[in-house]
Amino acid sequence: MVKYLVIVESPAKVKTIKKFLGTNYEVLASNGHVRDMPKSQLGFDAANNYEPKYITIRGKGDILAKLRKEVKKADKIYLATDPDREGEAISWHLYIALKLEDKKVYRITFNEITKNAVKESLKNPREIDMSLVDAQQARRMLDRMVGYRISPLLWAKIKRGLSAGRVQSVALRIICDREEEINAFIPEEYWTLDAALKIKGEKKPLVAKYYGTGDKKTEITSKEQMDAILSQLDKAQFTVTDVKKGERTKKAPLPFTTSTLQQEASKNLNFSTQKTMRIAQQLYEGVELKGQGTVGIITYLRTDSTRVSDEAVISSKNYISANYGAQYAAEAVTEKKNGKKIQDAHEAIRPTDIANTPAAIKESLSRDQFRLYQLIWKRFVASRMTEASYETTSVKIDANGHRFTVAASKLVFDGFMSVYKDDDEDKAEGNTFVKEITKGMPLALEHFDPKQHFTQPPAHYTEASLVRALEELGIGRPSTYAPTITTIIARRYVVKEDKNLYMSELGEVVNNMMKDAFPTIVDVNFTANLEALLDKVEEGTLDWKAVVSNFYPDLEEAVQKAEKELEQVEIADEVSDETCDVCGRNMVIKYGPHGKFLACPGFPECRSTKPYFEKIGVTCPKCGKEVVVRKTKKGRKYYGCEAIPDCDFMVWQRPSKEKCERCGGVMLVKGNKLVCADEQCGFVKKIEDKQQEA
Repeated sequence: MVKYLVIVESPAKVKTIKKFLGTNYEVLASNGHVRDMPKSQLGFDAANNYEPKYITIRGKGDILAKLRKEVKKADKIYLATDPDREGEAISWHLYIALKLEDKKVYRITFNEITKNAVKESLKNPREIDMSLVDAQQARRMLDRMVGYRISPLLWAKIKRGLSAGRVQSVALRIICDREEEINAFIPEEYWTLDAALKIKGEKKPLVAKYYGTGDKKTEITSKEQMDAILSQLDKAQFTVTDVKKGERTKKAPLPFTTSTLQQEASKNLNFSTQKTMRIAQQLYEGVELKGQGTVGIITYLRTDSTRVSDEAVISSKNYISANYGAQYAAEAVTEKKNGKKIQDAHEAIRPTDIANTPAAIKESLSRDQFRLYQLIWKRFVASRMTEASYETTSVKIDANGHRFTVAASKLVFDGFMSVYKDDDEDKAEGNTFVKEITKGMPLALEHFDPKQHFTQPPAHYTEASLVRALEELGIGRPSTYAPTITTIIARRYVVKEDKNLYMSELGEVVNNMMKDAFPTIVDVNFTANLEALLDKVEEGTLDWKAVVSNFYPDLEEAVQKAEKELEQVEIADEVSDETCDVCGRNMVIKYGPHGKFLACPGFPECRSTKPYFEKIGVTCPKCGKEVVVRKTKKGRKYYGCEAIPDCDFMVWQRPSKEKCERCGGVMLVKGNKLVCADEQCGFVKKIEDKQQEA
């Protein structure tokens, strides 16, 4: 009897795929990679044209032995690892490790784990794509170079077991740059003025917003300016001077890519990137559905593409026409044009069968699986639907040379919004108009609503916005976003509080060292250019060894330079004025997993430790004791009274010794300026000698 062997990556896929194939097929899993560079060494020979050295991964011996046993029985072997660079590399490593040179070996890929997709892949086998393999090898070696050459320097410089990474170090810098931008931000005052205007015969007033004088827009920046405008509007006659009716449309969203799925799951479901990818992997690999057995219910989850197969286009159009009406089914759908940073190897993330509605299969899914699947299903269906259309009205209202405006829109056809809405779209669309509002109509003033505001600093990064930033800058790929963010949080370089990502003290130290010693490695443009070079390797237009051979000598030179400089710097333990409660010796400042702490220098005889609070030479404005550098439970730095919890003084920015000249309050250091902590005061002063504030 003819015997075929199919090798996949994950054991979870085995049961699903085996069900689709006949008894002639044996399906086994490699459990991911079977070979890698040794952990104990760099793993390649720079003198021998950067030839990598691969060994069998510890613990994979039994798996390989089982696979070799089945290989001997098989007439044909199908390597069915994931359809990306990593999957291609795993197939190549299996080919070498199992010594398949003399066997009939075929590479097959499928974008979804369904019967049709798996059977179709068997009809269209191909050879291993060495360009994809080489791209993965180049990425692996670049990551290994950075990690293995720089991490020991971090250890030596900061005296702890840290690590650097080619992508993680850039992600850390992006977060740190944003933190510096926020800390240096100085709020600026501005005012808005709304006028509630009465229309004859209507109970609800019309709310108009101040625009300026005539056609010239005016920014109101002070109370004095606001008072002047209000005095000019005192007893003024309000008249409608222009009414324009129009239409606008809102396009349907694109189906999910890896990046947009992570962003929306974070925003709507409060999932971390890691959780999103874990659950999506489960949905892709196969779920037991009542009446259908085990089946993959979404397509491959690592993709940059918004492309959808012709088959899925037809089935979605038929489904939408039957369930929502023909007017909701889009004839042609605009897809995102492929740029240099987009890999169009497979489709967007979508349901494998649109008929598997979230409600129909809810009982077969866990709560989190259902919520993520529902998000994917709704987004895909919406992406194949018509745009929503609005009727718009814009009104200009003049009073004594000043202009107010009103804008409103009314939904006239919901289109894709019948299935998928953003939270923002649920908010009011503005004023509700009376049926007739005409040019020349007089309006009576009910009241003014002047409000003071202050400009806000840029928002802290969240996991979702960091993913968006990495994607827009061309750093990393769909498979790297989640592990990169997970790593910098696990290393305690970054702390996560209420979705926001904040730099820890440790993260600042690491980032500063990387910027000083390895500016190229943490340069956003350099890293994005490396990604573009890896894409060229994948396309077969660039030799992978040319990429690593150009990168490594410069890195090695930077490492050697840093090593010489580090040898001249002996980082001794800083002695504090705190005495050990056990033996009376002066305690020293040490670094631990959560930052600095005080330890007895008599270790290991004396193991006494205390929390370390760095004094900044500023007295607490509430109780007169010292202000010290503190950290939240998750490691975010702030400045608070040493008497906490008895005194509740705390601020996020460093307080100054100087008091506010205007209100006598606390002044905060922001860049090269001192800013009053009370926004209502708003006093700002330039720092004359920044060294005094260091």
